[in-house]
Amino acid sequence: MAFLSLIAAVSADGFISRGSGVPWDLPKDRTHFRQYTQGKWLLLGRQTYQEMTGWFKDHHPLILTRDDRFIPFIGERVSSVEEALTKATLANQPELVVCGGGGAYAAAMPLADRLVMTHVDQILGDGVRFPSVDEQDWEPVTRLAHQLDDDHDYSFVIVTYQRVKYRQKAA
Repeated sequence: MAFLSLIAAVSADGFISRGSGVPWDLPKDRTHFRQYTQGKWLLLGRQTYQEMTGWFKDHHPLILTRDDRFIPFIGERVSSVEEALTKATLANQPELVVCGGGGAYAAAMPLADRLVMTHVDQILGDGVRFPSVDEQDWEPVTRLAHQLDDDHDYSFVIVTYQRVKYRQKAA
């Protein structure tokens, strides 16, 4: 089965957007996102897919939607995360990366193996929330901090988490 990763930039109060688009301009995070997703199969909600029109160069997007009539201009429509994982696995893809939005993240979270999260030092106050992350289920494995500078209005930290598969009880 393909490995399932979620990649997201999340505000300090847990939001990914104010309803559409990304609410901040972080060039180093954008570069990180492009490098991480390069050449991979992506799972996106329909609105996120439409907002990223023109962005797919070497990706194979799978669009998660309940609308049977939706026909993507590139990629394929899927009706569930499980269907997307099956398609990626049958195509010998080692990883499927969920790129948003909120509904796609919520649907994929129970099956996720990895979270690649950019924690942005900004309070949005409302908008589209990223699913809650139970810290007992996730272990940070990498951490890269970026401070405020001339190109970035907010500091941020990119953290990769692996799901904790098994917890041993203390003897």
